[in-house]
Amino acid sequence: MNGAESMLKTLINNGVEVCFTNPGTSEMHMVSAIGASQEMRSILCLFEGNCSGAADGYARMAGKSACTLFHLGPGLSNASANLHNARKAHSAVINLVGDHATYHKKFDAPLNSDVIGLAAPVSHWVRTAKDAPSLPADVAEAVVAANVRPGQIATLIVPADCAWDESVQPVDKQPLEEAPEVASAAVTTAAEMLGNGEPTVVLMSNMALSERGLELADLISQKSGARIFCDTFIPRLPRGKGRAQIERLGYFAEQATEQLAGARQLIMVGTKAPVSFFAYPGKASEFSPEGTVLHTLAESGEDAEQALERLADAIDVGGLVPRRQLLEKPGFDSGELTPVSIGRAVAELMPVDAIVVDEGATAGGACFPISAGAEPHDWLTLTGGSIGFGLPTAIGAAVACPDRKVLCLHGDGGAMYTIQSLWTMARENLDVCIVILANRKYQILQIELARVGAQTMNKKTLDMMDLSNPDLDFVKMSEGMGVKADRATTADEFNELLRQAMNEQGPRLIEAMLP
Repeated sequence: MNGAESMLKTLINNGVEVCFTNPGTSEMHMVSAIGASQEMRSILCLFEGNCSGAADGYARMAGKSACTLFHLGPGLSNASANLHNARKAHSAVINLVGDHATYHKKFDAPLNSDVIGLAAPVSHWVRTAKDAPSLPADVAEAVVAANVRPGQIATLIVPADCAWDESVQPVDKQPLEEAPEVASAAVTTAAEMLGNGEPTVVLMSNMALSERGLELADLISQKSGARIFCDTFIPRLPRGKGRAQIERLGYFAEQATEQLAGARQLIMVGTKAPVSFFAYPGKASEFSPEGTVLHTLAESGEDAEQALERLADAIDVGGLVPRRQLLEKPGFDSGELTPVSIGRAVAELMPVDAIVVDEGATAGGACFPISAGAEPHDWLTLTGGSIGFGLPTAIGAAVACPDRKVLCLHGDGGAMYTIQSLWTMARENLDVCIVILANRKYQILQIELARVGAQTMNKKTLDMMDLSNPDLDFVKMSEGMGVKADRATTADEFNELLRQAMNEQGPRLIEAMLP
């Protein structure tokens, strides 16, 4: 049994079932091992950023890690933007990166690079295998590292000879650590803050945003009067009918500071104090009012749900029941196609247990608030801010949950970063509906141009944020990669196309032409 075969069997023994792959010559023995296995699903992506984004989506929905397979340092570099997003989402991802054989490194061949240096900024754990016999133990440690709650990026670099040389027996399933409990003092302090009469906000993210976590937060709010918020960008949020509601912080500083106005105390659960996405001239970076007392109930890696349970007990929420969202569909718009009409159609037609992957940017901003009373669903957002996350993350979510409809809301500019994802969706026949919000510009950048005080609004400046001349044609691009596609120019056309897509299986794209 060579190193690649023992490594693969170790992954399978430890519950890794899917590999999103874009390999090269140095990975051929790993490719061969996967090809001989009936237990590891291999999914080819045409760009490494699609692999890493798909692994992120898979981890968010499956609650465990997939692996990726990349070709040397350049392949890893291509994956880095979506590994950045996955890192910010605390997703469990295992990267397998091929490298030159140990004895070949000294020749500095054209593809030679500092793979460790490239891996470190987007990984929590990095190791280079030293030989084939140590490879199975290395990959077992990578699985354990990736699954440190709520999730980490583990990158194992595999020189080619470590894959083809004779190895040892695979490693059996390794125990995974549970998230640690929070200290008693953290609960006591939070309970005292909730009882001292000061206006208090509870801000939640990551492991706090489970269905049970949301219910507990609502009970705490009812008992104490504290206001409950989640971060602007969250890995996964259960919402819709039957779920306890939570308010989401606004993206722009003006929105968030208004939401938090008057707060004297901020309790953080699974997150940190909120700050502006960017700095702006003459504006504060922190959202909470000056002088606000900050307290962390649970760090992102601590058991936030249990911390909320203990806090609810400490303030005695007995006798209260969670307030659950009623089904409140908004009805359809007719006539002009607008962000609001799209949001209304999404809320009306979203099926039970849909998964929404949101990279809608400015044009998709109406979809989230309008769909609060839709059927129960999960909402996934762009945690790291690096665009091009939506399409590949939809791949991973669909692979993790094949019995659930995935709805990907995507701006046209961001979609072009990882448009090759459509080919993988077609090849794997994934049940994904993509809505391209086509306004033919990087609209968020036009907004930010004014917000940062850069006021040169001439044609040369605006051309750097414009996606016309020539116009992108997502219908043709989609059909060229095997995904059925249509274009909607009115609300009525969009309503009908989305209705069809929600009642069909398999990938489909709707290009929504916005004014």
